[in-house]
Amino acid sequence: TQVEEGAISLWNWTVTKHTGSVVNDEQRAKLRFVACKLVCLCGGSDPLEGTIRRQILMSMKTGKGWIDIGKADFADRFLEIAMSNIEKLYAKLLKGSDGEADIHVHKADVEKNLFKVLSYQAESAVAQGDFQKAVMCVQRCKDMLMKLPKETCYLSILCYNFGVETYKWKRYEQSSFWLSQSYDIGKMDMKYSVGKEMLAKVLRLLATAYFEWDCKLYFDKALKAISLANQENVHPAGFFLKVKILLKSGASDEDINSAVAEFLHHEMSLDFCLNTAKLLLEHGRESVGFDFLKSVPERFESSPDLGKITLLHIEFLLQNKRELLAKQKVEEIIIDHYTGKQLLPEALNQLHIMLWDRAAKHYEAKSYSEALHWYNYSVSFYMPGQIDQNLAKLQRNMASCYLHLKQVDKAKEAVKEAERCDPNSIFTKFSVYKIAVMEQDTEKAVEAVIEMGKLAEKSSHREDKLRVDENTGTNLLSLAAQIALENEQQVVAIKALEYLSEHLQDCQQLFAALKCLVRLTLSKVMAENEEKRLGNILFCSESIIYVLNNTFSAAQKRLAESFTEEKFTGDMKILEAHWFRKVAWNLAVQFRDCPKKMRDFFLLSFKLSQFCPPDKAVLLAQKTCLLMAAAIDLEVGRQVTQSEQTELLTQALQHVQACKEIWKVLKLTGDFAKDPTDTLLLLYEFEARSKLNDPTLHNLMESVWEQPQIEVKTLEIIASLAMESPARYPVLCKKALKSALNLHRKQTVIDAVKFSKCLHSLINLSLPTGLTDLDACVLQEVWDYFEDALSVVSSTDAYPEMEILWLMTRAWNTGIFQYTVGKYKEAEQWCGLGMRFLSHLGSLKKSYE
Repeated sequence: TQVEEGAISLWNWTVTKHTGSVVNDEQRAKLRFVACKLVCLCGGSDPLEGTIRRQILMSMKTGKGWIDIGKADFADRFLEIAMSNIEKLYAKLLKGSDGEADIHVHKADVEKNLFKVLSYQAESAVAQGDFQKAVMCVQRCKDMLMKLPKETCYLSILCYNFGVETYKWKRYEQSSFWLSQSYDIGKMDMKYSVGKEMLAKVLRLLATAYFEWDCKLYFDKALKAISLANQENVHPAGFFLKVKILLKSGASDEDINSAVAEFLHHEMSLDFCLNTAKLLLEHGRESVGFDFLKSVPERFESSPDLGKITLLHIEFLLQNKRELLAKQKVEEIIIDHYTGKQLLPEALNQLHIMLWDRAAKHYEAKSYSEALHWYNYSVSFYMPGQIDQNLAKLQRNMASCYLHLKQVDKAKEAVKEAERCDPNSIFTKFSVYKIAVMEQDTEKAVEAVIEMGKLAEKSSHREDKLRVDENTGTNLLSLAAQIALENEQQVVAIKALEYLSEHLQDCQQLFAALKCLVRLTLSKVMAENEEKRLGNILFCSESIIYVLNNTFSAAQKRLAESFTEEKFTGDMKILEAHWFRKVAWNLAVQFRDCPKKMRDFFLLSFKLSQFCPPDKAVLLAQKTCLLMAAAIDLEVGRQVTQSEQTELLTQALQHVQACKEIWKVLKLTGDFAKDPTDTLLLLYEFEARSKLNDPTLHNLMESVWEQPQIEVKTLEIIASLAMESPARYPVLCKKALKSALNLHRKQTVIDAVKFSKCLHSLINLSLPTGLTDLDACVLQEVWDYFEDALSVVSSTDAYPEMEILWLMTRAWNTGIFQYTVGKYKEAEQWCGLGMRFLSHLGSLKKSYE
């Protein structure tokens, strides 16, 4: 009992809360489901009459709720429960009845519920596509109408709804059945009928179903249905549909005239008459259509929309290629316009559209004079001095016609008028541009392109712009570039492509524009270089460099973006990256007389190569780009101020570090024994770190000293760089020179010249000129170098005489410095050492003896 009471409370709560929109339809269906289920479970084996009635009501409502939210399969269970309970109720009532009169009362009572359940089951069956079950349920309901006449209207509308649903699903056979049933049921009892308007509505849809199903096969049925509809209730849609059916079935003009005559006796709107005329003319019934059009103005003489009839007349004259008659009609409207019989604004706008459309067709057919004729009709409706954007567009179109006819002066007048009406239009600027190009006025053409670019930029930032207009700027700039190229105006084309590349979204179009821009710019540069007879030297103005840099940067930026376009595949992206990296490389090579530009293009080539698969060829190119960039930064850094030098050295170090990573990978791909990259990376890194006073320099050199294959030349360069301003690392310099000297000694045949230079540097570093107070160990170290030199001098005649003279002089002077401070023994030793070199002098020996 408590569960049943709770379920009933839940049901009642659901009903009350629904009215206040507290719960939605789906929530209500679920709550009813729960309440109904609980009540059914609490009924017991022999429920009371009241309980059964409650279960019937709740089951029906729950089933209907599931149908209403589109879950008809859930409804079936509850409708079956309701049907079962109706049988139980009837049995219970019969059991307790006292006679025939009671039985009739009970039967009538039960039949009302049975009718409802059957109608709901029919709804569920239609929703689930079970046509046969729905027909059976409706037939049972139809049989019950004699006893339940008040349900006639309900069942008729139910069948109509079934007809509408099945018509939407294009199940015309089922739809025609349900609509026929709706009409038949609606006519069964006139007292409880749906009314003539509804019957006519059912018949019109029935006729439409036959018409769309197969008009030729079901022509008679469709015509009969629509004729009945028009008899039941006069409605424009009925007459219109009848004409449609007759036209589709290929009826004679006489039959169609009769159908048209039917509704001429009734009050019909102007729009309805126009639509009928359109229908007739569209189906090629010109004689009927034009006769009907002629009769319409008499009926609507006082209507302000009378111009619509003339417009329709013109439209169909043009469609049937009767241009002369159409022109006469247009000229009549122009005369009426200036005699006080103006068209309404909407009709006038429609006329302008027709005139422009006809002009456009002549323009496409290259009949420019004829196009101008139709455009001039349109101009006739504008007052002198009137400012209107449509007039500006009209004048631009006329200017295009004049340009094709080579009537430049008239084109200029038209464009001037367009500028007056709409000066800030990109289309007006484009018209100005076309004339400038035609007149070879480069300055004016470039100015027009710049204006177009600015306007395209503004339109791209507008938040309210229409999607249709998004590509207007790019399309016009693309066309501008094409026109310039066709007229061999490279400067103008370059400027147009510059702006175009800023706005293009389509990747294929963008890369095509960027490549064209590069080619054009380079061809212009080559032509200028040839004129100046610069030979192999590539000279570019700063403006050209700016264009090239921007172009390559735009390519790099777009390549870095993620691509969503189906047409632009990954392979296409790689091909574009290869093209731009190779061109950047070639430019870098050609800028050999301008280090900074050379470096910039090598770096561009490197950045672009990062969008290519890292195969051996690409890795080699990347390595070379970074090596060249580092070398140029170091070279330029030797000629600038200290602050600039620091920046360049830091950049060079970054390039070296990136190059080292690539080189590691590259060395895994093959044998690079003779490749000097390791040496170059070492020297570049050493120079950058030494001049930046980098504390990690000594750590770097520790790994260098351990290398077994280091070359003498590398050590000598390190020694030189260690003392090249602003670097000053005498210890590293000396260590490098010592290592180099050791390597010289190890040679089978010592290269006396190279040995002498290395020794010279080492002695200079160890024995500074002019110092007298030298440590004994330093003197001993230097003494050993002189002994080494003497040993080599004694063993070869190739030792440079000037170097022998220098050694003799340095040894002698060192002795003299010792003498001046009272170190006579040391003085005697060093002077004696100097004299040992004397015997090895050639032509200079006598001078020093």
